[in-house]
Amino acid sequence: MSGQTLTLDEVRWIAHLARLELSEAELEMMTRQLGAIVEYVAQLQTLDTEGVEPLAHALPVSNVFRDDVPGEPLPVDQAVAAAPDRRVTPRGERFFAVPAVLE
Repeated sequence: MSGQTLTLDEVRWIAHLARLELSEAELEMMTRQLGAIVEYVAQLQTLDTEGVEPLAHALPVSNVFRDDVPGEPLPVDQAVAAAPDRRVTPRGERFFAVPAVLE
């Protein structure tokens, strides 16, 4: 194994980004579990995959997608309910705001 581990602060930040409220006990458990996943992925990265063809599925499958049929839209109140920054325009249109990423 690579020795990569996650710190409690890193998992706390990941939980914050995912908008999860975790108790200290849950944070400690998630730190162990996510750390084990990171270490396993690091171990997989050491495998020689030269000549192995990439696969989308382990088994041969074809057309497993459902038809794309329009349905009822999600009500606006429900769509923006979990947004951290909800806004209303002067015309009463509701939306969620995101930080600018471009100048």
